[in-house]
Amino acid sequence: MKQGYVQVYTGNGKGKTTAAIGLAIRALGAGLRVLFLQFMKSKVYSEHQILPQLSPLLTLETLGKPFFIAHEGTLSAEQLAQWGDDVVVFPPGQPPADYLAIIQSGIKRAHEAVSSGDYDLVVLDEINVALHFQLVTWPQVQAILANRLASVELILTGRGAPPELLEQADLVTEMREIKHYYQQGIAARPGIEN
Repeated sequence: MKQGYVQVYTGNGKGKTTAAIGLAIRALGAGLRVLFLQFMKSKVYSEHQILPQLSPLLTLETLGKPFFIAHEGTLSAEQLAQWGDDVVVFPPGQPPADYLAIIQSGIKRAHEAVSSGDYDLVVLDEINVALHFQLVTWPQVQAILANRLASVELILTGRGAPPELLEQADLVTEMREIKHYYQQGIAARPGIEN
């Protein structure tokens, strides 16, 4: 590509990662080289079964652990009981050191990917959530944006994109939740949400 742009998929509605996967598949169809870098996720989602098989032009990497994290005081006792060992709760600004190290390795990888010329499309899936949990800083993300080769298309996903990122992006799509069956107690379903 001659000119790449910065796209942000954010908002509380479903579909941010799904949209990024769709764009990655479209890019592969055009012969573009794609890095799909997933922050805060381990290889437990259905897309991990198929994406690596699609094309040798796709590199899929995950940077997470098989549990979710949450700030202290943000989950009710009922939610904590429901999540059990699948969630790690920590005080704001004090994330688990091992989790922080994994995410920081992803920041290094993102820098390399956007500046090396090895990829035409780089997806930083859930980077906005990593920002929210203070696993990544805004200056770190800003440095990735600044070091991006002009030909690289960069996609940043996750709810809660900060205003500074929205201002610097060329395209911003907000997924807005109007109605969701989660509210009826329906859990994530393989192949649809997971």
